[in-house]
Amino acid sequence: MYTLAIDQSTSATKLMLFDESERLCHRVTLEHTQYYPQPGWVEHDAEEIMQNIFRGAAQLLRESGVSEKEVQSVALTNQRETVVVWEASSGRPIYRAVVWQCQRGARICAELRELGCTGMVQSKTGLLIDPYFSASGVKWILDNVAGAREKAEAGLLRMGTMDAWMIWQLTGGRVHACDRTNASRTMLYNIHTLDWDDELLALMGIPRSMMPEVRCCDEVYGKTTFNGLFSHELPIAGVLGDSHGALVGQVCFSEGLGKATYGTGSSVMVNIGREVRQAPPGLVTSVGFAAQGQTWYAFEGNIHCTGATIKWMVDDLELIASSAESEALAVSVPDNGGVFFVPAFAGLGAPWWQSDARAVICGMSRGTRKAHVVRAALEAIAYQVRDLADLMTRQAGISLKELRVDGGPAKNRFLMQFQADMLNAAVNVSPIAEASALGAVLMNSLAMKRRSSLEEISALRRSSEIISPKMSEEERNKLYAAWLKAVRGTIDLSRELA
Repeated sequence: MYTLAIDQSTSATKLMLFDESERLCHRVTLEHTQYYPQPGWVEHDAEEIMQNIFRGAAQLLRESGVSEKEVQSVALTNQRETVVVWEASSGRPIYRAVVWQCQRGARICAELRELGCTGMVQSKTGLLIDPYFSASGVKWILDNVAGAREKAEAGLLRMGTMDAWMIWQLTGGRVHACDRTNASRTMLYNIHTLDWDDELLALMGIPRSMMPEVRCCDEVYGKTTFNGLFSHELPIAGVLGDSHGALVGQVCFSEGLGKATYGTGSSVMVNIGREVRQAPPGLVTSVGFAAQGQTWYAFEGNIHCTGATIKWMVDDLELIASSAESEALAVSVPDNGGVFFVPAFAGLGAPWWQSDARAVICGMSRGTRKAHVVRAALEAIAYQVRDLADLMTRQAGISLKELRVDGGPAKNRFLMQFQADMLNAAVNVSPIAEASALGAVLMNSLAMKRRSSLEEISALRRSSEIISPKMSEEERNKLYAAWLKAVRGTIDLSRELA
């Protein structure tokens, strides 16, 4: 018997089959269109994503040779913060999905900060006021789409992060629900009361009738046949945001265990236990995961552009033919040649939180080659992760003994070695790149009673490759100091050009 896992990420949707031992057996990936209607704006077509899910599920069965009768249930993990608003009657979006990278809410957030709402928002949600989170995207839609606010106030509209959107569509509109991890990334959810916050909803002008029911990660949410693809109804069980999925997939169930997920952006997250704690400046507190009737919290920092930087060099700059080529180019030169790449394509996330910053490549000379720029882009990923790790260890009092890593870029040996060197700590590479999907499947195993406890799941963690640091302290400090100088220069330049 198999679990069908859907990993609906920023650039693509992956559909996977996991066996009863939670081992990945088959995978299909379907990319969707990225829309950039204005500088700094990013949108997705939510209906295109659902079409890919239905098409991908059929392709997965066809290519794997697995009978539809052998599939037992569905697990979901998703890009977080990206938000959809749709009509309750038709299930049709009234606007494209506003993606987490989108900066259209920057003015809304600036007005909230000017009103003195920063402390209130952070105390309730654990988050900073930033367009990265869902609330400003929903408010923008209601304020700018003709008739949207009137429909919302009449109870005719629904909103949700991508998990809620998928569940609604998979169940034919019978279930409007999301999980606690995704809810905690909206800037509308009170992480103390574990409910939507009426004061925040009123502040953003969002009627409560639009909001999904919030559930634990290890629950059964509803049933689906994938538009008749399956002859029997599959329970949808095991739902959580992708970064939280990786926290679970990396078995970070104990306080102090942390992980880094390398994707379009990257998330560094550490489990802080079952009590809410205020994050140090530049970080946020989120629900880490919720299972077996209990909620674990996490400190988190989010980097806007990591894998997206490599994709930009491949697709837009055409500097390299594929992401795999980046490793060979990086090691073809002995160092970065003094080149530093600050990939602030969608502003700078934690710990800088400069939404108006823009990308900069600096330090180039006449001797700079393509390899230096590519190497600098890879190094920038590791520098940004260190920015967050330093903040956690220095201000949160958490000792970083090991960083558990996953995601496509974790296959890049140059990047992983440079990451260990920058952190001066071991990097433990997950044996499965799809840690987010694995986390959803593990929550599914609890919901479907294949596993009985987190302790049983912990005992299943498979061995990983461990990469130890090799760089001298002198070289590490020199490189990191130059990186910080480049970041500060980028912020200063962006302010001058604003």
